[in-house]
Amino acid sequence: MQQPERDDGSRADAGEVHELRVARRAMACLFEVIFNVGDHQQATEWAVEALDLVEQLEDRLTVYRESSELLRLNGAAAIGSASVAPDLMRLLLRSRELHAWTEGAVDVASGRLVRAWGFLARQGRTPSDELLAEAKALSGMHLLEWDEHASTVRFQQRGVELNLGSIGKGYAIDRAMELLVRRGAVNAFVHGGQSSVRGLGHRRASDGRQQGWPVGLRHPLRPNRRLATFHLNNQALGTSGSGTQFFVENGRRLGHILDPRSGMPAEGVLSATVVASSAADADALATAVYVLGEPGLKRLAAEYGVKGLLVLPPAAGGRLRVVRANLDADACELVETKGVDVFDLPVTAPNASCLEGGDRR
Repeated sequence: MQQPERDDGSRADAGEVHELRVARRAMACLFEVIFNVGDHQQATEWAVEALDLVEQLEDRLTVYRESSELLRLNGAAAIGSASVAPDLMRLLLRSRELHAWTEGAVDVASGRLVRAWGFLARQGRTPSDELLAEAKALSGMHLLEWDEHASTVRFQQRGVELNLGSIGKGYAIDRAMELLVRRGAVNAFVHGGQSSVRGLGHRRASDGRQQGWPVGLRHPLRPNRRLATFHLNNQALGTSGSGTQFFVENGRRLGHILDPRSGMPAEGVLSATVVASSAADADALATAVYVLGEPGLKRLAAEYGVKGLLVLPPAAGGRLRVVRANLDADACELVETKGVDVFDLPVTAPNASCLEGGDRR
């Protein structure tokens, strides 16, 4: 995913200022809060406050710090019912709902699989058959027992691990945007590593147009070119792909996005993008669509109103395949059309309201 661009797709000249950007590293990427210059007198103060909140959430939800709330929950839930903070409980329950929608293609209870493949240590490797079988046996949402009234979770087996990698960054963006709205922001943009973004209101255009915040999607095979531009107006967007996180073993390229059902890296898709009302939903569903491919996007679009775009490898003719669902030309403009075949899935969205309604805090 590329950073927000001008509405005409060009870059601002050096010294020409149209935006205020405040950035900080968190969650192993660069987070940015962006405002139109002049919109909000306290923009810098609000941005710093939002990024402070992102850091606080990272402290709580990361699997890379021994003191994190998530790791304490992993330990406590292995030996009995463990209390869960209300906001984390809501996030886990939403994760469970998305797990059901996607028929298991996104699963925050698959931490043991992430560990088995070496991704937790950021050293990818193919696990032995025995290690993979053990990790699969200790992975899956079905191994969690819930008491929503008491706000507790219990693991049915020791060794189960929660890992919020598929939804945590988007959740942090949602919380940051929620804070900005409380402070009074009407136009703002937040991204985490550019693959997870959320826009509020509009980016100011030189001609006065209001089309939301334009966000470019990189061509997966030509990283210096844009494939499409999305216009986000009070929406979020998540993109999943193996372009930057992968390892090569015996001449085979293996991405870091696992199919929790098989325990193996997902294959067959170059990138998957989902637009939703919350960044948490967009992140998790983009991961799921990457795993499920075109049949999964078609089902999710028809049953739940998911708005998505898949980029598939070239077929025999050498042309890239782009598959869109529930995205019209105003919401998703294809910029690079040479050597690209575009297919719009013929779906209706009877349950489109499933993805509306703002934050789930």
